[in-house]
Amino acid sequence: MIERTILGVVVGSRAYGLDGPGSDHDRRGVYAAPTRAFWSLDKPPTHFDGPLPEQFTWEVERFCVLALQANPTVLEVLWSPIVETLTPDGRELLAARQAFLSSKVAATYGEYARDQLNRVSARRERTGETNWKQAMHMIRLLLAGAHVLRTGDVLVEVRSLRSRLLEIRSGSVPWNSVVAWADELQHDLASARAATGLPESPDRRTIDQLLAGVRERNLT
Repeated sequence: MIERTILGVVVGSRAYGLDGPGSDHDRRGVYAAPTRAFWSLDKPPTHFDGPLPEQFTWEVERFCVLALQANPTVLEVLWSPIVETLTPDGRELLAARQAFLSSKVAATYGEYARDQLNRVSARRERTGETNWKQAMHMIRLLLAGAHVLRTGDVLVEVRSLRSRLLEIRSGSVPWNSVVAWADELQHDLASARAATGLPESPDRRTIDQLLAGVRERNLT
């Protein structure tokens, strides 16, 4: 199925501008299964791993469902600054990316960040160890959530905050300071939600038309 990839990007630290010499190449992609493959009892996979290390690919319909739910991990794919594979169907997907956005991002980004904060806190209480990398990404998610609510674009590259974020990842920032920043950013996320120009719901009609076009072009 990898040969049917319509969009392939690099995400993670290299896309965020937070990479170092030994950083992985985290790759995510979207593929379009042959339309006739859906006519049998055995459906095409909704996703698959590989073949490269740290590579994960969704079938386009599954990808769209997750993006319509404002899944932060999925939305980042559509705004990654590092695109490695792009077909005409992939261009159609990128052209429609604004249709996936809604004020739901306030809830999803906020919930993802709270979940990461709770995980880090629980580990600290249980073992005395702190997952500083996870703490850094919790902050990054909150920054990204407010950004998309205010601008209508998903924030991926955060090089302007590289030094401050890497200080958290290295453990140089006291934990109570990280928690205080997270609390401040949660309030900022709520403010951005209250003033956002994004619609309450995503544009499902546009995405339905996108999927119909992909299926028609892959009816081979």
